[in-house]
Amino acid sequence: MRVRNAWAAVLALFVAGCDWYYNEVPSPDDLMHAIPWFDHMVYAKYVNPYARGDIPRYTVEGAVPVGGGEPDWAAEWAGAKTTTADALRNPTVGGDSVAPSGIAVARIPGELVARGDTLYQNFCATCHGQTGKGDGPVGRKLGAPPLISDRARAYTDGYLYSIVRYGRGLMPRYGDKVYDPRDRWAIVNHVRLLQQAAPAPAGAPSTAPGGSN
Repeated sequence: MRVRNAWAAVLALFVAGCDWYYNEVPSPDDLMHAIPWFDHMVYAKYVNPYARGDIPRYTVEGAVPVGGGEPDWAAEWAGAKTTTADALRNPTVGGDSVAPSGIAVARIPGELVARGDTLYQNFCATCHGQTGKGDGPVGRKLGAPPLISDRARAYTDGYLYSIVRYGRGLMPRYGDKVYDPRDRWAIVNHVRLLQQAAPAPAGAPSTAPGGSN
């Protein structure tokens, strides 16, 4: 009887100890909020170009890596100024060629065509639709604008790129998700391909604006 009582006491202490451990001892997951960096994070893509262990983890806000980097025109963009955006040159396209429709279109490297399609389907189609008509399942509820309208066709490549990076209106920023500039340009290129595939609005110019921006 005494042995049974002793085991019951041990079991009670064990159960109570478990409650104390789970309720009182901080979870290791809480360290993720207390420590801004872990050593393994330097190998993650989203910290590029700070991807080596010998590079300081903390950098001055707004600083640009010594090896170069993309400038930030967020303040200008937020102020509805598009000078920098419109001046951007799309580095992924070559010279123009003439499509069967007679419209001059930019030559896009083949490897970026599939990349742009994939990224567009992942991030854009849910609002703007598979073909850019603004009829995606979410876009129909929010009133997403079509990407094949004459207004969208008139945007420069740099303007479209800036929308992807910083967002505009109801559209949130995607620069933190599509962090590689080349991937952002691939999305821009895909939008141009959607515009080329859609019937041009009446009175549209013969050359697609921004196609070889």
